[in-house]
Amino acid sequence: MFIRTASRRDLPAIRDLLVETWHATYDAIYGPERVSEITDEWHSVKALGERLELPNGEFLVADDGKAIHGVAFAAAEREGKVVLLRQLYVRPASQGKGIGGMLLQEIEGSFFDADTIRVEVAAANAQAIGFYRAEGFVEAGQASSPDPLISILSFEKPLL
Repeated sequence: MFIRTASRRDLPAIRDLLVETWHATYDAIYGPERVSEITDEWHSVKALGERLELPNGEFLVADDGKAIHGVAFAAAEREGKVVLLRQLYVRPASQGKGIGGMLLQEIEGSFFDADTIRVEVAAANAQAIGFYRAEGFVEAGQASSPDPLISILSFEKPLL
């Protein structure tokens, strides 16, 4: 497994991974119909392609040479001092193999001027919360949510 920068040719495979992972993760939280609406909007090939163009962003995939098993996207904010991890997803069948940690480590090393990395997680997503805590993140409070019925938590980790 190796981590590399995502390219345009990866976008359909990234979309497929995100749709699969979102349904596996969020159907019980948001419902399958809402998850399909979100993935159609947020994870369209066009929307994913726009991330490739962001000047302060890093868009990575975990690739074994045959398939993409994970994806991560982060962008620097506040004059480069804070990195917002917007996505880190690993295909359900590939979880528990260290891929998420590899992606996170590469993201953390990609923003030289940053002193903090932040991620927002649905409070009901216990698996993601456990992962981020194991990776050294601490809860930093509530975050705004697009749905008032869904609680979102913010987690932060200092970067060395």
